[in-house]
Amino acid sequence: MSKNKRILMIVTSHGQIAAGNATGLWFEEFAAPFALFRKQGYAVTVASVKGGAAPIDPRSMDVYTATPDNEAAKAALADTRPLSSKLAAADYDAVFFPGGHGTMFDLPNNPDVQRLVSECLTNNKVLAAVCHGPACFVGARMKDGSSPIKGRRITAFTDAEERAVELDKHMPFLLESTLRDLGARFNPAENFSSNVVVDGRLVTGQNPASSAAAARAVIELLEE
Repeated sequence: MSKNKRILMIVTSHGQIAAGNATGLWFEEFAAPFALFRKQGYAVTVASVKGGAAPIDPRSMDVYTATPDNEAAKAALADTRPLSSKLAAADYDAVFFPGGHGTMFDLPNNPDVQRLVSECLTNNKVLAAVCHGPACFVGARMKDGSSPIKGRRITAFTDAEERAVELDKHMPFLLESTLRDLGARFNPAENFSSNVVVDGRLVTGQNPASSAAAARAVIELLEE
Protein backbone atom coordinates (compact mmCIF):
# COMPACT_ATOMS: atom_id res chain seq x y z
CA MET A 1 0.00 0.00 0.00
CA SER A 2 1.31 3.44 -0.94
CA LYS A 3 1.24 5.78 2.02
CA ASN A 4 2.57 8.83 0.19
CA LYS A 5 -0.49 9.48 -1.97
CA ARG A 6 -2.29 12.78 -1.56
CA ILE A 7 -6.02 13.27 -2.14
CA LEU A 8 -7.89 16.56 -2.49
CA MET A 9 -11.60 16.29 -1.63
CA ILE A 10 -13.70 19.29 -2.69
CA VAL A 11 -17.18 19.84 -1.23
CA THR A 12 -19.95 22.39 -1.66
CA SER A 13 -20.40 25.55 0.41
CA HIS A 14 -24.01 26.07 -0.68
CA GLY A 15 -26.45 25.27 2.11
CA GLN A 16 -29.90 26.24 0.91
CA ILE A 17 -32.09 25.36 -2.08
CA ALA A 18 -34.68 27.96 -1.11
CA ALA A 19 -35.85 29.62 2.09
CA GLY A 20 -36.51 26.90 4.65
CA ASN A 21 -35.11 24.12 2.43
CA ALA A 22 -31.64 23.27 3.67
CA THR A 23 -29.16 21.38 1.52
CA GLY A 24 -25.40 21.01 1.24
CA LEU A 25 -23.09 18.01 1.08
CA TRP A 26 -24.57 14.51 1.23
CA PHE A 27 -22.62 13.13 4.19
CA GLU A 28 -22.14 9.52 3.02
CA GLU A 29 -20.62 10.68 -0.25
CA PHE A 30 -17.83 12.35 1.70
CA ALA A 31 -17.55 10.13 4.76
CA ALA A 32 -17.26 6.74 3.05
CA PRO A 33 -14.47 7.78 0.62
CA PHE A 34 -12.73 9.85 3.34
CA ALA A 35 -12.55 6.78 5.61
CA LEU A 36 -11.31 4.49 2.83
CA PHE A 37 -8.60 6.93 1.75
CA ARG A 38 -7.38 7.36 5.32
CA LYS A 39 -7.34 3.60 5.91
CA GLN A 40 -5.24 3.28 2.77
CA GLY A 41 -2.72 5.62 4.39
CA TYR A 42 -3.38 8.54 2.05
CA ALA A 43 -3.08 12.16 3.16
CA VAL A 44 -6.44 13.85 2.59
CA THR A 45 -6.94 17.59 2.20
CA VAL A 46 -10.54 18.80 2.45
CA ALA A 47 -11.51 22.00 0.65
CA SER A 48 -14.75 23.77 -0.14
CA VAL A 49 -15.76 26.63 -2.38
CA LYS A 50 -15.73 29.18 0.47
CA GLY A 51 -13.69 27.36 3.10
CA GLY A 52 -14.59 26.97 6.76
CA ALA A 53 -17.45 24.74 7.89
CA ALA A 54 -19.11 22.91 5.00
CA PRO A 55 -22.92 22.59 5.13
CA ILE A 56 -24.22 19.04 5.46
CA ASP A 57 -27.65 18.20 4.09
CA PRO A 58 -29.67 17.36 7.24
CA ARG A 59 -31.52 14.60 5.41
CA SER A 60 -28.22 12.78 4.96
CA MET A 61 -27.81 12.64 8.75
CA ASP A 62 -31.08 10.83 9.44
CA VAL A 63 -29.27 7.50 9.79
CA TYR A 64 -26.05 8.92 11.24
CA THR A 65 -24.10 6.71 13.65
CA ALA A 66 -21.30 8.24 15.71
CA THR A 67 -18.56 5.83 14.63
CA PRO A 68 -14.90 6.91 14.80
CA ASP A 69 -14.84 7.19 10.99
CA ASN A 70 -17.98 9.35 10.89
CA GLU A 71 -16.78 11.58 13.70
CA ALA A 72 -13.45 12.08 11.90
CA ALA A 73 -15.33 13.01 8.72
CA LYS A 74 -17.49 15.53 10.59
CA ALA A 75 -14.39 17.10 12.15
CA ALA A 76 -12.75 17.43 8.73
CA LEU A 77 -15.83 19.17 7.34
CA ALA A 78 -15.86 21.67 10.21
CA ASP A 79 -12.76 23.48 8.94
CA THR A 80 -12.17 23.15 5.20
CA ARG A 81 -9.67 25.07 3.08
CA PRO A 82 -11.06 27.61 0.61
CA LEU A 83 -10.54 26.80 -3.05
CA SER A 84 -9.03 30.23 -3.53
CA SER A 85 -6.04 29.29 -1.35
CA LYS A 86 -3.82 28.40 -4.32
CA LEU A 87 -4.73 24.70 -4.39
CA ALA A 88 -3.27 23.03 -7.48
CA ALA A 89 -4.00 19.63 -8.97
CA ALA A 90 -0.25 19.12 -9.47
CA ASP A 91 0.13 18.80 -5.69
CA TYR A 92 -2.24 15.81 -5.48
CA ASP A 93 -2.53 12.33 -6.91
CA ALA A 94 -6.32 12.50 -7.11
CA VAL A 95 -9.13 15.02 -6.80
CA PHE A 96 -12.52 13.80 -5.54
CA PHE A 97 -15.82 15.71 -5.69
CA PRO A 98 -18.55 14.31 -3.39
CA GLY A 99 -22.10 15.36 -4.16
CA GLY A 100 -25.13 16.76 -2.43
CA HIS A 101 -27.62 19.15 -4.01
CA GLY A 102 -25.53 22.13 -2.93
CA THR A 103 -23.00 21.32 -5.65
CA MET A 104 -25.57 22.18 -8.32
CA PHE A 105 -25.45 25.81 -7.22
CA ASP A 106 -21.78 26.56 -6.57
CA LEU A 107 -19.61 24.13 -8.55
CA PRO A 108 -20.61 24.81 -12.19
CA ASN A 109 -19.54 28.46 -12.35
CA ASN A 110 -16.63 28.49 -9.92
CA PRO A 111 -13.34 29.37 -11.68
CA ASP A 112 -11.22 27.37 -9.22
CA VAL A 113 -13.35 24.27 -9.81
CA GLN A 114 -13.07 24.78 -13.56
CA ARG A 115 -9.29 25.21 -13.29
CA LEU A 116 -8.78 22.12 -11.12
CA VAL A 117 -10.88 19.90 -13.39
CA SER A 118 -8.89 21.04 -16.42
CA GLU A 119 -5.56 20.62 -14.59
CA CYS A 120 -6.44 17.08 -13.50
CA LEU A 121 -7.31 15.91 -16.99
CA THR A 122 -4.44 17.76 -18.67
CA ASN A 123 -1.90 16.23 -16.27
CA ASN A 124 -3.43 12.72 -16.21
CA LYS A 125 -4.39 12.90 -12.54
CA VAL A 126 -7.14 10.70 -11.16
CA LEU A 127 -10.36 12.73 -11.12
CA ALA A 128 -13.49 11.41 -9.41
CA ALA A 129 -17.00 12.73 -8.76
CA VAL A 130 -20.06 11.13 -7.18
CA CYS A 131 -23.82 11.77 -7.46
CA HIS A 132 -24.19 15.56 -7.96
CA GLY A 133 -20.41 15.98 -7.77
CA PRO A 134 -20.18 15.77 -11.59
CA ALA A 135 -21.68 19.27 -11.60
CA CYS A 136 -17.98 20.18 -11.46
CA PHE A 137 -17.76 19.33 -15.17
CA VAL A 138 -20.54 21.65 -16.31
CA GLY A 139 -18.61 24.91 -16.55
CA ALA A 140 -15.14 23.43 -17.06
CA ARG A 141 -13.35 23.66 -20.38
CA MET A 142 -10.10 22.31 -21.73
CA LYS A 143 -7.51 24.58 -23.36
CA ASP A 144 -9.11 24.08 -26.77
CA GLY A 145 -12.49 25.21 -25.41
CA SER A 146 -14.06 21.74 -25.43
CA SER A 147 -15.93 20.18 -22.52
CA PRO A 148 -13.71 17.84 -20.46
CA ILE A 149 -16.38 15.14 -20.65
CA LYS A 150 -17.07 15.24 -24.38
CA GLY A 151 -16.94 11.65 -25.60
CA ARG A 152 -16.13 10.34 -22.10
CA ARG A 153 -18.05 7.55 -20.36
CA ILE A 154 -19.51 8.89 -17.12
CA THR A 155 -22.45 8.64 -14.77
CA ALA A 156 -24.09 10.91 -12.18
CA PHE A 157 -27.37 11.40 -10.32
CA THR A 158 -29.92 10.74 -13.02
CA ASP A 159 -32.91 12.80 -14.07
CA ALA A 160 -35.14 9.90 -13.00
CA GLU A 161 -33.59 9.92 -9.52
CA GLU A 162 -34.04 13.70 -9.31
CA ARG A 163 -37.71 13.31 -10.12
CA ALA A 164 -38.00 10.47 -7.60
CA VAL A 165 -36.78 12.71 -4.77
CA GLU A 166 -39.06 15.49 -6.07
CA LEU A 167 -36.32 18.08 -6.41
CA ASP A 168 -36.20 18.28 -10.20
CA LYS A 169 -38.24 21.50 -10.23
CA HIS A 170 -35.95 23.10 -7.64
CA MET A 171 -32.61 22.57 -9.38
CA PRO A 172 -31.00 25.19 -11.65
CA PHE A 173 -30.63 22.43 -14.26
CA LEU A 174 -30.97 18.66 -14.57
CA LEU A 175 -27.54 17.10 -14.24
CA GLU A 176 -27.91 14.05 -16.52
CA SER A 177 -29.47 16.08 -19.32
CA THR A 178 -26.79 18.75 -19.08
CA LEU A 179 -23.93 16.25 -19.10
CA ARG A 180 -25.44 14.56 -22.15
CA ASP A 181 -25.75 17.95 -23.86
CA LEU A 182 -22.03 18.49 -23.22
CA GLY A 183 -21.26 15.32 -25.17
CA ALA A 184 -20.81 12.81 -22.37
CA ARG A 185 -21.56 9.14 -23.00
CA PHE A 186 -23.86 8.83 -20.01
CA ASN A 187 -24.22 5.39 -18.40
CA PRO A 188 -27.16 5.19 -15.96
CA ALA A 189 -28.25 2.24 -13.85
CA GLU A 190 -31.47 1.57 -11.92
CA ASN A 191 -32.50 4.29 -9.52
CA PHE A 192 -30.41 4.40 -6.33
CA SER A 193 -28.36 1.31 -7.18
CA SER A 194 -24.57 1.34 -6.97
CA ASN A 195 -23.05 2.28 -10.32
CA VAL A 196 -19.46 3.35 -10.96
CA VAL A 197 -18.03 4.16 -14.38
CA VAL A 198 -14.27 4.28 -14.98
CA ASP A 199 -12.99 5.89 -18.17
CA GLY A 200 -9.22 5.98 -18.07
CA ARG A 201 -8.38 7.97 -14.94
CA LEU A 202 -11.85 9.51 -14.71
CA VAL A 203 -14.14 7.91 -12.10
CA THR A 204 -17.81 8.75 -11.62
CA GLY A 205 -20.48 7.33 -9.32
CA GLN A 206 -24.23 7.65 -9.77
CA ASN A 207 -25.57 8.25 -6.26
CA PRO A 208 -24.84 7.87 -2.52
CA ALA A 209 -24.85 4.08 -2.82
CA SER A 210 -21.93 4.41 -5.26
CA SER A 211 -19.68 6.41 -2.92
CA ALA A 212 -17.55 3.64 -1.44
CA ALA A 213 -17.24 1.82 -4.76
CA ALA A 214 -16.07 5.03 -6.45
CA ALA A 215 -13.43 5.50 -3.76
CA ARG A 216 -12.24 1.92 -4.22
CA ALA A 217 -11.95 2.57 -7.97
CA VAL A 218 -9.77 5.60 -7.20
CA ILE A 219 -7.59 3.52 -4.90
CA GLU A 220 -7.23 0.82 -7.54
CA LEU A 221 -6.04 3.39 -10.09
CA LEU A 222 -3.58 4.93 -7.63
CA GLU A 223 -2.17 1.54 -6.66
CA GLU A 224 -1.56 0.33 -10.22
